[in-house]
Amino acid sequence: MEIARVFDAALRKAGAVWVSVPEHPARLVWTVWRDRALWLLTAPGEQQVPGLAGGVTCTVVLRSPSTHSRLLAARAVAHVVPPGPEREAALAALAAARLNAPADAGRRWAAATVYRLDVAADRPVDDSRDANLG
Repeated sequence: MEIARVFDAALRKAGAVWVSVPEHPARLVWTVWRDRALWLLTAPGEQQVPGLAGGVTCTVVLRSPSTHSRLLAARAVAHVVPPGPEREAALAALAAARLNAPADAGRRWAAATVYRLDVAADRPVDDSRDANLG
């Protein structure tokens, strides 16, 4: 589907997206798009996404890299990534993508919660109010 290709291309270039959880305002968070999922972490002293938890459905909003206006929005289901190879690979990808990462990022992120957001890129959200951006 054409919209899924646009979403995929935009996510490959995006360093940050808006993530909105029901009953909470949207948060601009840095993420990595890999293996057809968005990966992000939350930790004390790092970004927070109130209400995000395993199994929660959220809304992901992408901005256009050229105009910075809302480009696309889609639903995503959050999954907490347990310790293991998948988590280690996600942390390595996040560390590589993080601008101005602290020197002790690996130590600081050891206790972080890592999420995989499975984005339904083929079913965009039409109503921007769903994203709770304002």
